[in-house]
Amino acid sequence: MMADADLESLAARLGAALKSRGLLLATAESCTGGWIAQTVTMISGSSEWFDRGFVTYSNEAKQDMLGVNRETLTRFGAVSEETARGMAEGALAKSRADIAVAVTGVAGPTGGTPSKPVGMVCFAWAREGSEVESATQRFDGDREAIRRQSVVFAMEGLLARLR
Repeated sequence: MMADADLESLAARLGAALKSRGLLLATAESCTGGWIAQTVTMISGSSEWFDRGFVTYSNEAKQDMLGVNRETLTRFGAVSEETARGMAEGALAKSRADIAVAVTGVAGPTGGTPSKPVGMVCFAWAREGSEVESATQRFDGDREAIRRQSVVFAMEGLLARLR
């Protein structure tokens, strides 16, 4: 599992990539509870490339703050690529950012179902002028391990999309 120092190094690499392209980042987080935003703002000077973060834990917050469609939440659930895409699109629309990442999942130890087990996390990356991309991952471990792996996957996904 990635240590805090490695998380900080990953955030620094992400910041350098964003800054060199003149891009601003926004985050939309549910199960990570703002951990991505906290990680990127550990980097001095992050105000040059980080605009804002949305922590939208409840379905109501996803709708109110990010404009996620109620029908999307009803039909697919909070933990779905459809909801993650809506969150990422909303983060772009409600910020000055050029690129956004969204994460929603089941960190456990409770809340899992057979179709959406503990460790299932959905991600989306939205960028101005590009198609929204999404992915679903299954992570193992306790609540903190699942959340930490989600933060890493989200930031690595951003870096991949900036290459």
